[in-house]
Amino acid sequence: MATHPANRGGSQTAAQQPATSRILALTGILQTTLEINELMALFAKELGRFIAFDGLVYHFTSLDISIALGQQTGHSCEYRLIVSSEELGDLKLHRDHPFSREEMETAENLLAALLYPLRNALLYQRAVQSAMIDPLTGVKNRSTMKDSLVRAIELSRRQGTELSVLLLDIDHFKTINDRFGHLYGDQALKAVAQCADRSIRDSDALFRYGGEEFVILLSGTSLEGSLKLAERIRHNIERLHPLPDRDVSVTISIGVAMLQQDDDIDRLLERADTALYQAKSQGRNRVVAG
Repeated sequence: MATHPANRGGSQTAAQQPATSRILALTGILQTTLEINELMALFAKELGRFIAFDGLVYHFTSLDISIALGQQTGHSCEYRLIVSSEELGDLKLHRDHPFSREEMETAENLLAALLYPLRNALLYQRAVQSAMIDPLTGVKNRSTMKDSLVRAIELSRRQGTELSVLLLDIDHFKTINDRFGHLYGDQALKAVAQCADRSIRDSDALFRYGGEEFVILLSGTSLEGSLKLAERIRHNIERLHPLPDRDVSVTISIGVAMLQQDDDIDRLLERADTALYQAKSQGRNRVVAG
């Protein structure tokens, strides 16, 4: 574990270095959870028994994890967390006056108790994320879509907000596979998915529904706003060149459905599918609301 203290020295009396038994006890406490947010909250609570600090910040970039507890005041002490050559992220402690050398040594000793529980939590988080992601396109898979829709519909009805879904389908996708082969077809799928994902807000959700179909869940969006977004996605994809060494363009058709009072998930998706069918029958490369 490498350390990078932002401040050294100071008049604050440092806590005594904890005994081995205290580190083992802390490890046992931290091993009670695999949830990364809860783990950091537990660690901050226990660390506060030995060192006074105002805030804790943890980052793990590869899983897009960022946790901030307390206040980020003027002075800081930063630690790069590594175990068995495996990077586990960066942790920074904050307070309004400098940390002493003894306090930083105490923090390092206590961080030793965090390393293995943290690695286990990160492995769990990576497994959870992998189970939710379509490996080809990198967007959420169909198995996660139902739960997301259930929560979104419940929230929409509880708060009285609007909700819609877009059902996208790549036009003449079979032709790409037949003409260039499935590897090029996979490239086109990935390019379309990434383009659609870049076109939506962070609060929206994109799922691979099956084959060359994708569903976008839009919360708090009117019909007018949903149609505008659908047109923007359609236009962005129309300008794509998904196969870098082939002169090929792709288009999509989109069906739009707004949540109605008597809708369940199946009914909402059925209306989006009907609208998509109409877009296909009207010549493709267009948006239709159902």
